[in-house]
Amino acid sequence: MRKLITGMAIVACFFAACKGNSGSATTNGSDSTATALKKNKQTALNSDMGYNNKSADAVCKDYAPDFIDYGSGEYPPSKNLDSIKAETKSFIAAYPDIKGENLVAVADSNTVIVTGTWSGTFKGEFMKIKPTGKLFKVSDADIFTFNKDGKIASHRSIQSLTTIFTQLGIPLPKKM
Repeated sequence: MRKLITGMAIVACFFAACKGNSGSATTNGSDSTATALKKNKQTALNSDMGYNNKSADAVCKDYAPDFIDYGSGEYPPSKNLDSIKAETKSFIAAYPDIKGENLVAVADSNTVIVTGTWSGTFKGEFMKIKPTGKLFKVSDADIFTFNKDGKIASHRSIQSLTTIFTQLGIPLPKKM
């Protein structure tokens, strides 16, 4: 009986030692994953905060060269980084008081979602639309995907432009 108990104790110690080594390797892997997730969350927040800072350069700073902006899916995606940056500058100029509040980032794998409340007053022409001087205020979520280099590969928004245009008093195009 004593040999059986001693044998079981040795096996238990062996499993505990293996589990400890395995745990250390997993912890190191998790630490690097946790570090990457933390960095991606901050990068996504920094991009959104670029609007608060009125800086298209900050918004686009960490976009990958092949970045795609899908928007809310109502319009074709934007793929040209120079055009996206120019449109961002124009948007900031049209809504000089644009502001994101209560921004919170959640990350998993290569995706970061930033939620918050966005508002701004339509004071300057944007995409040939004349300003209305009206305010929009919406809850939104920006969904960013990251490439293996930690750059933002794509962006999606869940807020419909119809909601924003309605608040701004912009006539909606007639459906065909």
